[in-house]
Amino acid sequence: MDLKDFFKDIQGQPHYVIERRLNDLVRKNYQYRNLSEKNKKVVLDLVLEYKEKIRKGIGISDYSIRQDLYRLHRDRLKLDLTLLDLKAIKKFTDGFKG
Repeated sequence: MDLKDFFKDIQGQPHYVIERRLNDLVRKNYQYRNLSEKNKKVVLDLVLEYKEKIRKGIGISDYSIRQDLYRLHRDRLKLDLTLLDLKAIKKFTDGFKG
Protein backbone atom coordinates (compact mmCIF):
# COMPACT_ATOMS: atom_id res chain seq x y z
CA MET A 1 0.00 0.00 0.00
CA ASP A 2 1.26 3.49 -0.79
CA LEU A 3 -0.11 6.95 -0.06
CA LYS A 4 -2.32 7.03 -3.16
CA ASP A 5 -4.06 3.83 -2.02
CA PHE A 6 -4.33 5.26 1.46
CA PHE A 7 -6.07 8.44 0.29
CA LYS A 8 -8.55 6.63 -1.99
CA ASP A 9 -11.10 5.76 0.65
CA ILE A 10 -9.92 7.55 3.79
CA GLN A 11 -12.51 10.34 3.76
CA GLY A 12 -15.24 9.85 6.31
CA GLN A 13 -13.52 6.92 8.02
CA PRO A 14 -13.48 6.78 11.84
CA HIS A 15 -10.32 7.88 13.64
CA TYR A 16 -9.33 4.38 14.72
CA VAL A 17 -9.43 3.12 11.12
CA ILE A 18 -7.22 5.99 9.96
CA GLU A 19 -4.73 5.36 12.75
CA ARG A 20 -4.61 1.62 11.99
CA ARG A 21 -4.10 2.19 8.27
CA LEU A 22 -1.42 4.83 8.89
CA ASN A 23 0.32 2.47 11.25
CA ASP A 24 0.21 -0.33 8.67
CA LEU A 25 1.45 2.02 5.96
CA VAL A 26 4.48 3.16 7.92
CA ARG A 27 5.35 -0.21 9.41
CA LYS A 28 4.90 -2.42 6.34
CA ASN A 29 5.84 -0.22 3.37
CA TYR A 30 9.18 -1.24 1.86
CA GLN A 31 10.20 2.40 1.35
CA TYR A 32 10.29 2.98 5.09
CA ARG A 33 11.99 -0.29 6.01
CA ASN A 34 15.22 1.48 6.99
CA LEU A 35 13.45 3.40 9.77
CA SER A 36 13.85 1.93 13.24
CA GLU A 37 10.77 1.35 15.38
CA LYS A 38 11.56 4.50 17.34
CA ASN A 39 11.79 6.52 14.10
CA LYS A 40 8.56 5.01 12.79
CA LYS A 41 6.92 6.22 16.00
CA VAL A 42 8.24 9.73 15.23
CA VAL A 43 6.64 9.55 11.78
CA LEU A 44 3.35 8.26 13.20
CA ASP A 45 3.28 11.07 15.76
CA LEU A 46 3.85 13.57 12.97
CA VAL A 47 1.13 12.10 10.79
CA LEU A 48 -1.34 11.92 13.65
CA GLU A 49 -1.08 15.71 13.83
CA TYR A 50 -2.37 15.76 10.24
CA LYS A 51 -5.07 13.15 10.85
CA GLU A 52 -8.09 15.43 10.99
CA LYS A 53 -7.18 17.23 7.78
CA ILE A 54 -6.48 13.90 6.07
CA ARG A 55 -9.81 12.54 7.21
CA LYS A 56 -11.63 15.51 5.69
CA GLY A 57 -9.66 15.23 2.44
CA ILE A 58 -7.77 18.48 2.97
CA GLY A 59 -4.15 18.48 1.89
CA ILE A 60 -1.44 19.62 4.27
CA SER A 61 0.26 22.88 3.34
CA ASP A 62 3.85 22.88 2.17
CA TYR A 63 4.66 25.36 4.91
CA SER A 64 3.40 23.02 7.65
CA ILE A 65 5.40 20.13 6.27
CA ARG A 66 8.57 22.20 5.95
CA GLN A 67 8.11 23.50 9.49
CA ASP A 68 7.73 19.98 10.89
CA LEU A 69 10.69 18.68 8.88
CA TYR A 70 12.81 21.58 10.10
CA ARG A 71 11.91 20.69 13.68
CA LEU A 72 12.89 17.06 13.05
CA HIS A 73 16.13 18.09 11.37
CA ARG A 74 16.97 20.43 14.23
CA ASP A 75 16.33 17.71 16.83
CA ARG A 76 17.71 14.82 14.78
CA LEU A 77 20.50 14.00 17.22
CA LYS A 78 18.14 13.96 20.18
CA LEU A 79 15.66 11.82 18.21
CA ASP A 80 18.47 9.61 16.85
CA LEU A 81 17.53 10.28 13.21
CA THR A 82 20.06 9.90 10.42
CA LEU A 83 20.04 11.98 7.25
CA LEU A 84 18.76 8.90 5.41
CA ASP A 85 15.87 8.67 7.89
CA LEU A 86 15.07 12.35 7.36
CA LYS A 87 15.07 11.81 3.60
CA ALA A 88 12.58 8.92 3.95
CA ILE A 89 10.39 10.99 6.27
CA LYS A 90 10.46 13.90 3.80
CA LYS A 91 9.41 11.61 0.96
CA PHE A 92 6.58 10.29 3.09
CA THR A 93 5.30 13.70 4.20
CA ASP A 94 5.51 15.12 0.68
CA GLY A 95 2.68 12.74 -0.21
CA PHE A 96 0.38 14.69 2.09
CA LYS A 97 0.75 18.03 0.29
CA GLY A 98 -2.51 19.50 -0.86
